[in-house]
Amino acid sequence: MPYLPIEKYGVIGNLRTAALVGMNGSIDWLCLPRFDSPSVFGAILDDAKGGRFRIAPTLEQLRHKQFYWPDTNVLVTRFLHPDGIAELEDYMPVGGDPQSSGQADQLIRRVRAVRGHMTLRMECTPAFDYARAAATIHLTDHGACFEGAGLTIGLSSSVPLKRCDGGVTAEFDVHEGDEAVFVLRILESGCAPCPCPRTGEAHERFLETVHYWQKWISKCTYRGRWRESVQRSALALKLMTYEPTGAIVAAPTTSLPEGVGGTRNWDYRYTWIRDAAFTVYGLLRIGFTEEAVRFMDWLRDRYREPGDGNGPLHILYRVDGSIDLHEEVLSHLDGYAGSKPVRIGNGAADQLQLDIYGELMDSAYLFNKYAAPLGFDAWVSLRKLVDWVADNWQRIDQGVWEVRGEPRQFVFSKFMCWVAMDRGLRLAQKRSFPADHIRWLKVRDEIYEDVMRHGWSKTRQAFTQAYGSDALDASALLMPLTFFTAANDPRMLKTIDAIRQPLHKGGLAADGLVYRYRVDEADDGMTEEEGTFNMCSFWLVEALTRAGQTNPRYLDEARLLFERITGYANHLGLYAEQTGLSGEALGNFPQAFTHLAHISAAFNLDRALGSR
Repeated sequence: MPYLPIEKYGVIGNLRTAALVGMNGSIDWLCLPRFDSPSVFGAILDDAKGGRFRIAPTLEQLRHKQFYWPDTNVLVTRFLHPDGIAELEDYMPVGGDPQSSGQADQLIRRVRAVRGHMTLRMECTPAFDYARAAATIHLTDHGACFEGAGLTIGLSSSVPLKRCDGGVTAEFDVHEGDEAVFVLRILESGCAPCPCPRTGEAHERFLETVHYWQKWISKCTYRGRWRESVQRSALALKLMTYEPTGAIVAAPTTSLPEGVGGTRNWDYRYTWIRDAAFTVYGLLRIGFTEEAVRFMDWLRDRYREPGDGNGPLHILYRVDGSIDLHEEVLSHLDGYAGSKPVRIGNGAADQLQLDIYGELMDSAYLFNKYAAPLGFDAWVSLRKLVDWVADNWQRIDQGVWEVRGEPRQFVFSKFMCWVAMDRGLRLAQKRSFPADHIRWLKVRDEIYEDVMRHGWSKTRQAFTQAYGSDALDASALLMPLTFFTAANDPRMLKTIDAIRQPLHKGGLAADGLVYRYRVDEADDGMTEEEGTFNMCSFWLVEALTRAGQTNPRYLDEARLLFERITGYANHLGLYAEQTGLSGEALGNFPQAFTHLAHISAAFNLDRALGSR
């Protein structure tokens, strides 16, 4: 199989887009100029046609190591061989003045011999517009230019280039102390000459970028037991931030499969309202107030906009706030390891998902509590959302997992509507805002009684996925995290224990990792199996942590489970959406929601252990 395992990649970025860099030195995914733009390198979705930018030794018997420069998102790939050692530094410059330094939309690759000597090969074969547009190639005195699909990129090179099929290549030797530099940049118009990197330029950009990341992560206030992994999650989360608007994408990739060879392949390069509360909470808890404010500004623009027939909010948006998310299948691409279809856009954008109003109101409540007071104009917009929930909470919807099957009365949707009403009431009372207090209180209590009556299965002795169903769903673990129930409520403890049972005993667990639901019990409109959801596994840790406040046994189990889950991160501390049967990463990578859940679980578990 020519495809690297998903967990064998690292990620670099410039707060506008991100690239996946394999341990083999190949950049197999990059969209330009932003996350949701068409791909320029997409070999991870089609090894033959997708395009790549690879730098690697020509030698056999190679060993590889990959790590981040300390406290940064600068990636180092080390090639080890009996003849010598070479290191490849990959980064997209951030920090400094992009205009004065000419570093806007750059990707820099610097390879140097650390010991001995090596012969390396560079191959750059862009495939514009998801490999739908051919590239026009021009060699220059200093590199090459590639034109296609309304985009021009230039490759500056410190070594001579020659044409190859679909791109350019170079073969060169480096001896101890030697280095070669390649700079990929967007050219504004035409095919201007690509200046050769001047002496020391790459090193200057390297130092600026290192300084930026180290200065940024120094703001992290978390000093707990898992400081290194929490900081890596924070750095990964920052990489998925679109700086011009403050939006955060769910992942920088599309169509990486939830099961290799299957059809659960979705485009996650957008921003979900659902992530709002987790994003604001996670960032504020570890000291990143500025990022929380920027994301809240982006949210504020969304809830002030007019809605459509499905409600005042859309469930997801592009990073610029637009809603053009028509789902399209790229049938000319084979997909990761044959996992078809490859999708761009997301059909879930047109779904009704009632839970998003609870997440939005929770984020507004947390922001008002921990960051800055909300103004009256913001409150007027939020009040309209709460009024809408009061009128519509009884509707059926597609639920938190965006099922492609029939809509239902999902338990998660219902108790998140309760959260919307509850946080609206809390905000109004805390700030003395005008609101329909009596009606909101009445509706909040009605929702609570409804969930307790219809969302609890006497047969299963647990909260279930939907009314009238006995299928378990890991989203119930958020009940104590949102204060819908107490963590030590007998019904909640029974639900936790039911979810923790292994699959063959009717539960959702596999060595502590948690499936979101059983696909043979809960129809989601798809047929294939999937892996365990890393986010749900961290939810279980946090639910056990809160239950441990009254029963120390649960706290001990939470710590053991947390250590077990973190053992499934890749060599760089990054998480995909899911973990497969043999521990492999599945789904889009890296996953913002997983890293947010990791931060929250680590923060609360560490605090609980410290209190004990």
